Amino acid sequence: MIDKHPKMPEHVAAMARSGFVTWASDDIDAAFRARFDEERIPVAGIRNVRVWGLQVDDERELPGHERTQIPDEEIWEVNLVARDGSHYEVGSQKLKAVD
Repeated sequence: MIDKHPKMPEHVAAMARSGFVTWASDDIDAAFRARFDEERIPVAGIRNVRVWGLQVDDERELPGHERTQIPDEEIWEVNLVARDGSHYEVGSQKLKAVD
């Protein structure tokens, strides 16, 4: 997976190398968490999604702001394998690699 994405952030690359992740915090819905192993969730894949930003140059749309920009955003999604074999994509910021 790392070869496909040479600019992969280090925390995401660690997930790819390990092949297993766990939750980074407890703010994930308990019913969703129950679908996965408690300590080692298998990683089926990782993909990079680019969310294009926005630029507005019309003061009529946003008074007082002649130019408003929302920057592009890169999101790294991790494809997780649940206990029943189904797959779910989760944002990498919600996960951490298992050593």
